[in-house]
Amino acid sequence: MATLPNPLPLLALPPGTLVDTTIDGPWREPLLWYADEYAKPGDWARLRTAGRPLGLLPLLVDGGHRDQWPEDWDLDPAGTSYPGDHEVEDVLAEFWGECASEELEDGAEWPGLAPAPSGGSPETPDELAAEIADQLTENMRTALVPARRSADIPAAIGWSGPLNHENDVARLCAVLRSWEDRFDIRVVALGFDTMTVSVGRPPTTRAEARALAAEHFAFCPDNIDAAPPNGLAEYAEKYLLGQETWSFWWD
Repeated sequence: MATLPNPLPLLALPPGTLVDTTIDGPWREPLLWYADEYAKPGDWARLRTAGRPLGLLPLLVDGGHRDQWPEDWDLDPAGTSYPGDHEVEDVLAEFWGECASEELEDGAEWPGLAPAPSGGSPETPDELAAEIADQLTENMRTALVPARRSADIPAAIGWSGPLNHENDVARLCAVLRSWEDRFDIRVVALGFDTMTVSVGRPPTTRAEARALAAEHFAFCPDNIDAAPPNGLAEYAEKYLLGQETWSFWWD
């Protein structure tokens, strides 16, 4: 994974932890910093303002019910490629081919990428992300990650949350990049195997939502498996149509 110059070791940061722990031992430099104290509303926005000029992006991190904070996340930066090396259509079509025949009754062919919705939030994507972050602060901590864009955050730290679905998270970051472009998403929070993104331009029609549901299924099949029994159609209606947050969990 190609990375930015890393200012984390040089900054005077609030009390917290510089994480360099990986599955192969200490990394050559910190992958992220996260705070000792739990987050408060406004923290995400303040960190974005302070970190952006330095090439640092804000994140909320979640220890989950097992109290697993980033040093316990099995980070694998050495095994992570660069998101820009992957074509989103190829990535999603491959995932769809692996999962659809097993888990969808009709075994439908890959339908292609969903169109970008015509509508959008009156706020900027980052303003909306800050509002969503303020709603998620309970039991979370703020973090800073050296990353070029929000979609690259999981690859920048070698996050292994989707390991049972994909070993190289940069391939999923290629999808996140495309969602940034089409849906104005921002990666707001990560846990051991969970992700929450804000959505500045969500689907506004059932047709748009159903087209996007196919991408969500390819990206995170566990979301659909845990959804109501009517599969993609009900998932689209309940979790995508007009929704300003998307959440993912990989078993």
